Amino acid sequence: MPKEADRPEHERDEDSKKEERTQGSSKEMTRKRARANTPSPHRGNTPQASPPRFVSVDEIMETAKGVTNMALAHEIMVNQDFQVKPTELPEGSLERRVKEIMHKAFWDCLEAQLSEDPPSYIHAIKLLAEVKETLLSFLLPGHGRLRAHIEEVLDIPLIQQQAENGVLDIGQLSQFIVGMMGSLCAPCRDKDIQNLKEITDIVPLLKAIFSVLDLMKMDMANFALSSIRPHLLQQSAEYERNKFQEFLEKQPNALDYTEKWLKDTVRWLRETGADGSSAASSNPSSFAPLTLHNQAYLRLLRWDHASEPFPETVLMDQVRFQEMQQEAERLVLLSSVLLIVYTTTGETISGLPGLMDTIKNTVNAMLVDIHTPSFNMEEALATIGEKLCVELSNCLSQHGYSPFSADRKSTLRGQISATIQPDNTVRKLMESRVQSYLLASLESSQHKTPPPLPGGLAPVSRELKEIAVRFSRLVNFNKLVFSPFYQMIFQKLLTLEETSSTET
Repeated sequence: MPKEADRPEHERDEDSKKEERTQGSSKEMTRKRARANTPSPHRGNTPQASPPRFVSVDEIMETAKGVTNMALAHEIMVNQDFQVKPTELPEGSLERRVKEIMHKAFWDCLEAQLSEDPPSYIHAIKLLAEVKETLLSFLLPGHGRLRAHIEEVLDIPLIQQQAENGVLDIGQLSQFIVGMMGSLCAPCRDKDIQNLKEITDIVPLLKAIFSVLDLMKMDMANFALSSIRPHLLQQSAEYERNKFQEFLEKQPNALDYTEKWLKDTVRWLRETGADGSSAASSNPSSFAPLTLHNQAYLRLLRWDHASEPFPETVLMDQVRFQEMQQEAERLVLLSSVLLIVYTTTGETISGLPGLMDTIKNTVNAMLVDIHTPSFNMEEALATIGEKLCVELSNCLSQHGYSPFSADRKSTLRGQISATIQPDNTVRKLMESRVQSYLLASLESSQHKTPPPLPGGLAPVSRELKEIAVRFSRLVNFNKLVFSPFYQMIFQKLLTLEETSSTET
């Protein structure tokens, strides 16, 4: 493999930037495809274990609200980039048009009141009271002086008296509000505050103040989320567990697919002896719960999302598991091609600076759309073979090595094209190593020590480690929430197995 230490620093930086751009584009495409291709939950495969029962509209609404709240709490915990964002109504929608008409009518009414002689401040005073409450909501318990200052300047009874006596200076109050917003806002809002200071007309200024206050509310909410997220793990797990229990009490068959998932995992372990025991003698009681759980989670990265219903306990993370599955499949093919290149060309290329990174970026670019319906795998692999032959020939010639012979080119192209077959030896080897690494990372996640990287995966180590971290984080939180349900199902499987053995 290439020796990074021997390469000029500027070349390594350029290759790194190219790789990051390619990887970023690949991740974004994978995320979009996973969300677009994820089938509707269970696709009408309604469990038939329990007979249907009639429920009232209130029960349906209550259950839907509980599931929605559970999904929101789950998203906050597992999505580190989760943020509260303002609602954007679709362009041209009826809701947006009604909202715009109502807002315009309100601000036109305010402008008409302020244009009267003498001016009417009824609406304006209500707005000032609302602004005051919003500013006070931004303050922390230690902001006593600021609180007193806001209470003093925005004294609503006093403002009403000033309005009645015709001495109210609403422009001065607006400037005080802008100044106070500037002292309370996040640094990202400094430009918005500066724009407010440049507005001189009262109505446009008040309108802009409320727009910026809405943004500041979002900033405060997101700051609160980021601050308390590390302390919410246990509470969030208990909340999700309780909500799911409530849902389970109303829908007794809500664990049918989860039970099938675990049962299929037990059967698979029994047939393959994947836990290291004899396949013939394996039975559920011989499996440690940790082994069963980890193997079950690993199966989610080989799931047939189009035809097999996803387990209920991981349904909220189906898109995330599908994204990781697609990324893992792409890394398997990428590492397979790189291993073929290395074994076909020999150790000659290991000393050539930047060659393997160039080859990796070339293959990565060709596999970006691997999971789109229009992607032609056969053509892509053929093109990859041709491109790599050209790049290898040029690079070897530039560094004074013997030319890349026609036989070696033909062998390289043929072996790369052969990876289209799922049972291809190289592809199966790299898939096994990727799966083994992900399983090992899951088992070692409790000890905070990453497992050693299997051979042949060094070129994709960064991407593979990123998947492993995301996978472990998602699985560990799911265990924290649903372990009692899994233990109940596993005990049920053990009981059924023992009963079956006794009868026979």
